[in-house]
Amino acid sequence: MDSYRNASTIHRRTSRATIVTAGKRLGGLALFLAAIGIYGVLAYLVAQRRREIAIRMALGSTTTAVVKLVLREGLTLVGIGLAIGFAGAATLQKAVASQIYGVRPSNPLVIGGVSLLLGAVALAACAAPAGRTTRVDPIEVLRQE
Repeated sequence: MDSYRNASTIHRRTSRATIVTAGKRLGGLALFLAAIGIYGVLAYLVAQRRREIAIRMALGSTTTAVVKLVLREGLTLVGIGLAIGFAGAATLQKAVASQIYGVRPSNPLVIGGVSLLLGAVALAACAAPAGRTTRVDPIEVLRQE
């Protein structure tokens, strides 16, 4: 009887450890997919504006002004998305609390880390295509389309 109780306890601990490990891996995978999605969408939106950026450069705008414009607009979209995400997380906090193990749903370290990571991804997604476009001759960009 005592060995059965020990085996049951060991099995329960192993199951919890497996669940926690699987949850962390799935959370990491979800964060990775969200980062790739944000990067892809923002880079695509900036690439679609190549013609507009080229016209701005041809009319005398500086590279810094164009990159600032693109970053401001891209980060505004990400800020709106994060605000909606925070509101959704706050609304669903009680429902999510029963589904996760080992982490509180309102953990500020996790929320802050995810927000910083996604903000950095958005920054890179906007800056890279905008920077490439400003280094190209505006006449070449306008002729391509």
